[in-house]
Amino acid sequence: MIKIKIFLGVDHQGVKYKDDIVAYLKSNGVAVEASTLENNPTDDYTDFALDVCKKVLSENGLGILVCGSGIGMSIAANKVKGIRCARVFDENDAFTAKNHNGANVIAFGINLSLDTIYKIIDTFIATKNPCEERHLRRIEKINKIEAGNYEL
Repeated sequence: MIKIKIFLGVDHQGVKYKDDIVAYLKSNGVAVEASTLENNPTDDYTDFALDVCKKVLSENGLGILVCGSGIGMSIAANKVKGIRCARVFDENDAFTAKNHNGANVIAFGINLSLDTIYKIIDTFIATKNPCEERHLRRIEKINKIEAGNYEL
């Protein structure tokens, strides 16, 4: 596996997978840091998304976010400048998110099996960042939209 640090954030629904994901990554030699924010029945996914995204940016790592559906986490994460988060369902989504769109964070819901989650994580980590001109051009447009500098 590629040497990179993974930052993990889970809300009260995603907490059921937290220990499994951490153990899986560590058993595969991947450095992982779970958010130290407290999980409780009324925690907010937004807090975990922000915590992970700040660390991804400051340490040039990758992020994994887990909540009930993956939707809220991905929306919150995408509000952080410099984050490109994709809600993923399978390995193909993980590959496309990173290789075509330069995703540095993925989010998914608790409706996936652990086997599927492990395949998604493996694919996300192993997939190379975009290098084709068409993908780089599109990412640059996303960056311009984020900066408020994109006009049709």
